[in-house]
Amino acid sequence: MNSVNTLWEYRLQPEDAGQKYLSILKHKFHFSLKVLQHLKQGERVWVDGRFTYLTARGKEGELLSIQLFAEEESPIQGEDLPLSILYEDDYLLAVNKPVGQVVHPNRRYPDNTLGNAVIGYWERKGEQRLYRPIHRIDRNTSGVVIIAKNQFAHQQLAWQLVRGHIHKRYYGFVQGNLFENRGTIDSPIGLAPNSFIKRQIQRDGEASRTDYRVIRRYSEASLLEFILETGRTHQIRVHCESIGHPLLGDDLYGGNTLLINRQALHSSVYAFLHPVTGLPLVIRAPFPEDLRHLLKALNKA
Repeated sequence: MNSVNTLWEYRLQPEDAGQKYLSILKHKFHFSLKVLQHLKQGERVWVDGRFTYLTARGKEGELLSIQLFAEEESPIQGEDLPLSILYEDDYLLAVNKPVGQVVHPNRRYPDNTLGNAVIGYWERKGEQRLYRPIHRIDRNTSGVVIIAKNQFAHQQLAWQLVRGHIHKRYYGFVQGNLFENRGTIDSPIGLAPNSFIKRQIQRDGEASRTDYRVIRRYSEASLLEFILETGRTHQIRVHCESIGHPLLGDDLYGGNTLLINRQALHSSVYAFLHPVTGLPLVIRAPFPEDLRHLLKALNKA
């Protein structure tokens, strides 16, 4: 079945009787105004197989069918690059991004990005889509990235993200041993003076909150689990530096590069509710090779 032509369907329940289809989609399923506007263009909504307007009122038992997916031509050039797929269905693609790869093409990195890899993968399957990552991670951070395969899925997950319904877990190796087994770093982050890249703790910065838990202590390092309550650029990296325990390999924020030459940070878990089924979905990404080697080195020390 070509996912581009897959229909989204819903059987109206007793509480839906007399409600406009527009209202049901907006309030019950959190359809954005942008998606609803697109649905008004052309015959893309049916009830029991017959075309209907979104302003019509529904009856219990009716089958509401919507063609959400239309072919979209991406401005990103597809490339035949390795792609580590963790999960895929008609709505979502989850990948394990490697170290050194940028999530989205930009002036500095116009090609060899995750976006180029994903578009190339879809093109080889004969599918035309826009590239819609739900979130980004730094070029030298590895791990889970979720890509929405259509506008509806993107809007649904963005709705969850804004409301804090998406659970993201990172693992990182920091210098030294923390005294407490767990804690919270609650410090605002802003752009460092005279820099387009580096961030720092500053009083008038954006509110930033990171929860951490010590998983294991080594002789001169610790493995931490991080849960983000906010999603600022370089948040974990800046917060670790601020408490005197920078990430190993993170030379931008004072990390030692003896054992690893990039920040030892991995996006490990991404948990959310599926945009269609509403069921919990947990995506996990295994450690890449350099972090496995780091583990071995720390265990020997």
